[in-house]
Amino acid sequence: MILNGDHDKVLVIGGGNFGTCLAFHLASKGKRVVIFDRSTEVVDGINQEHRNLKYLPQYLLPSTVEAASEVKDVDFSNVSHAILVVPVQAISSVLKDFLNTPLPGIPLICASKGIDIKTKMFPLDIIKAEFGPEAFHNASVLSGPSFAAEVMEKQPTAIAIASYNPESALSAQALLHDPFFRIYTSPDPKGLEVAGALKNVVAIAAGACVGFGFQVNTMAALITRGLAEMARFGQALGAQKQTFMGLSGVGDLFLTCTSEKSRNYSTGFHLAKGKSLEDTLKALGSVAEGVYTAKAAKQIALDLNIDAPLTFAVNEVLYEGVAIGEAFKKVINRDPKSEE
Repeated sequence: MILNGDHDKVLVIGGGNFGTCLAFHLASKGKRVVIFDRSTEVVDGINQEHRNLKYLPQYLLPSTVEAASEVKDVDFSNVSHAILVVPVQAISSVLKDFLNTPLPGIPLICASKGIDIKTKMFPLDIIKAEFGPEAFHNASVLSGPSFAAEVMEKQPTAIAIASYNPESALSAQALLHDPFFRIYTSPDPKGLEVAGALKNVVAIAAGACVGFGFQVNTMAALITRGLAEMARFGQALGAQKQTFMGLSGVGDLFLTCTSEKSRNYSTGFHLAKGKSLEDTLKALGSVAEGVYTAKAAKQIALDLNIDAPLTFAVNEVLYEGVAIGEAFKKVINRDPKSEE
């Protein structure tokens, strides 16, 4: 067993870029942190060298950050919160591993963004399916414009937190808030989930737009209409339209659609340059959630009759062999309409 002690601990489930940065941030605030990750490379590097050798190896982690690759090695005593930062497609299997531990009764903060491709569920719904309604009610969603490396470098960052239990959101805010990592509460967890998922789909289109040679007029139009599409999804799924004007909506969308640091933007860019999807994802070395989310979002759009031209265009390029130029032509040749 590891991390014995009297101080509050936080369990971070997922040792990728963002999980590592949140562990670093919490340790810098005086918390003891255990990162759970199935990769022995990640775990051994953290425990032996105080570095995540697979993700963000350039940053030295505080000695109060330790790691475990087996559920049985996690000591839950004094764990106040758990943060879920695994790819959405892995959430269900990871939570199943923790069913017979104290985790279902610990407040969960979900920083995973996307839609499960098999069930069409968002993260909180997966938590409900695996851990039950109480865990769902007490869980929080963390979302907003936040590249991991910039958080670790204490670049001023602001993101949002939301829960169906307002006390859970306030508790998560108190845990994470810092002058350089400002946390704003939101009353709309569904909105944060939808925005966090769909912005990755738009970012693939944005990267393809730049890779194909379009300039800033086109990018501005794509991002703006992408935001409108995200809001339509949100309203159809019970979210508040205003949420999409905030940090988790337009803020995260702008970040993800305009930087080469974004895995989803990079995916679209390299596809436009002629790389195959398989080679592009292999070169990334980590998950581009928008690739999976696009497929799930298309089915949701069909089921709920949501107008989603960008989602359909991204699907055509990723899964139907349509050339990027043809997909763009199809979008811009749609009938004229009023702005929504």
